[in-house]
Order: sequence, then C-alpha cells, then structure tokens
Amino acid sequence: MSNEAVQPYQRIVQDVRSKIRSGRWTGGTKLPSTRELADEYGVAPGTVQRALTELRTAGLIYSHQGRGSFVTETASDITEDATARALRRLEEQVADLSARLEKIEKGRNN
Repeated sequence: MSNEAVQPYQRIVQDVRSKIRSGRWTGGTKLPSTRELADEYGVAPGTVQRALTELRTAGLIYSHQGRGSFVTETASDITEDATARALRRLEEQVADLSARLEKIEKGRNN
C-alpha cells in the first residue's frame, strides 16, 4: 500500500507502532502532545485523536486527562506477539507452497 493510500491517522498509528516495536519508545514513555503530533504530521488535532483512540483500543497506549498519553508497559509484548503470529502464518504458507511445488515437480519427472 502506498503512502497516498494510507489515511493520515493510520500513518500516525503505524509510526507509533514502529517506534514501540523498535524499542525507541518503551513502557511509560510520554507521547508528544496532540498539538505537537498534529504539527509533526501536518494534520488536524481530530486526526491525531482518532489515531490515539485506535492505539488505546489496541492496548498500546493509555491516556490521563491533562497529563497526556503514555506507552503501556505491555505494548512491546503486544506488538511482538502480533509480529510473531504474522511470521508464523508466513512460515506456514511457505511450507505449504513448498510442498505443492515439490508435488508438481515430482509429477513432471515421472
């Protein structure tokens, strides 16, 4: 998917997930304010709020009224689990495709 096809709030979600996954932002890290994020991404504050809502729903951040938003202590575990599941699915697909290819090649050699 090209950057043009990604909604602005999704770009923010992806960037925050990436920062957590890479270890750049760890549990307890305070995220920039809504205004700072809006300025950084060139979007309206409502767009940032939509991204923060999605990140909260995913369990990656929590927010305190008047204090800001913070990375949850378990955020890196959540993203690692999702990554591990995705890798396991890919490994299973590669194994399945390899088995199919082997059958095809055996059929041609007979």
